[in-house]
Amino acid sequence: MINIDKNYDVIVVGGGHNGLVCATYLAKDGRKVLVVEANESLGGASATSEFADQFSVSSCAHWLFQLNPGVASDMGLSKQGLELAARDLNTIALAEDGNHLTIDGDKLEGADISEEDRKAFVAFNKQMLKFCKLLAGAFNRRAPKLVEGNLTDRVTLAKLGLGMKMLGKEDMSDLMRLALINIYDVMEENFDNELLKGAISLDSLLGSHMGPRSPNTVYGYLYRRMGDVFGYKGPAVVKGGMGAVGEAMASAARAKGVDIEVGAAVSKINIDVDRATGVTLADGRVVNASLVVSNADPKTTFNKLVGLSNIETGVARRVKTLRMKGDTAKLHIALDSLPGFTGLTEQQMGQRLVIAPTMNYIETAFNASKYGEYSKAPAMDISIPSIHDPSLAPDGKHVMSVIVQYAPYELEGGWNDQHKEAFKQLVINRIADYAPDLKDKIVASELLTPVDLEERFHTFGGHWHQGEISLDQILMMRPFPGASQYGTSVDGLFLCGAGNHPGGGVMGLAGHNAAKEIIKRGKSA
Repeated sequence: MINIDKNYDVIVVGGGHNGLVCATYLAKDGRKVLVVEANESLGGASATSEFADQFSVSSCAHWLFQLNPGVASDMGLSKQGLELAARDLNTIALAEDGNHLTIDGDKLEGADISEEDRKAFVAFNKQMLKFCKLLAGAFNRRAPKLVEGNLTDRVTLAKLGLGMKMLGKEDMSDLMRLALINIYDVMEENFDNELLKGAISLDSLLGSHMGPRSPNTVYGYLYRRMGDVFGYKGPAVVKGGMGAVGEAMASAARAKGVDIEVGAAVSKINIDVDRATGVTLADGRVVNASLVVSNADPKTTFNKLVGLSNIETGVARRVKTLRMKGDTAKLHIALDSLPGFTGLTEQQMGQRLVIAPTMNYIETAFNASKYGEYSKAPAMDISIPSIHDPSLAPDGKHVMSVIVQYAPYELEGGWNDQHKEAFKQLVINRIADYAPDLKDKIVASELLTPVDLEERFHTFGGHWHQGEISLDQILMMRPFPGASQYGTSVDGLFLCGAGNHPGGGVMGLAGHNAAKEIIKRGKSA
């Protein structure tokens, strides 16, 4: 709870997972830290909600596959109750005829996969892992500046350069080439199987406003595969849903002395002579601190909380041009019993299921969103977590969680009840092409559009990553030059959310890196 009379060193705006990580590290450094969260629960988009009577689901992110092991260890998350119900799941690319493709690490089964594609996939994975390991070296520290860099920046750049050199001439040349093309072309170069190409392409663009032919999708794929470097062989299901991650992190933060208040929305970050001095809450309370750290996305931070009149014109322009157009919806379904997916056993239904039959299918789905329309045949990432964690539903019943591409934030005609219901039924009908008895099993359902995600999780545009994961918005360019090392043009104001280096996903490194940077700058940061 907030103690108005307490002399806080740091106020963290937003109790998302990065905010909690940042707060914990700062408290371990001896700072008096307060976290204020607008919602009644902590964890941000790492959340669990009951959407129907006794049916709960991970309401935004539904897999854990990127959480940095160093962060998890430092925070003691396992001791705080974080438990996995299942891990290292396979990805199954669904085919309407039941001849599905199973991706299990380097192994491919089904879908009449050829021996040539099997061998090519092993080689492809080996090369991608090399590239991911190179990037990992830059992910757990602040992004280096290309100009006016200090020794730390020069060391980071030197390590990146050395890492590229150690790749070898062929791999280094490939990395430079691949970074500038799209995942569609890379898939065409490497594989023949359409289900395989579609599944890999989907991983390159989930949560983004991009299609397989879009530039930057190769980097998007490498970013998603960072979990491989962190020890994940496949996605994991968290016991109790993804909200359990936020709960464990909040417990870790409190154990280090962090004060946390939920249901406390911040109306503005207070500025006095170009320096942040604290926050004003929606109920009128003013809380002062030496530093303010925003876990909100950059657009929300500067447009709403700081106010563009309090920042330089150049910075305001960069905030305005930051690309974060939400294009992803979330569907939750309460089921009376397990549906029958053609060609799948119950054990297989507990794996990660994707509907992305071809790259052209995904590209066509993306084309609709360019014109403010939702896809008539969307691509999907499906989880039935209750197979592994029965606590999410009543005995014998189940929940299904579906990430849906594409549903534009700015839908033509708006996301009114009629449009939401039409899209929800369209998505359900598409899943039923693979599970014919699905509609007979449905007890309740909920669709969260990007507008709903913005309202529920306070992320501008409902964008999952607080900004596109693309070459012009990564490393020293994330979120934009002048705010790429967590500090901002406002003295005493720092950023720690997914809109900063290294990016989105339940990884924790943006919060970790921000805390380390604040600590490095000292008490007067």
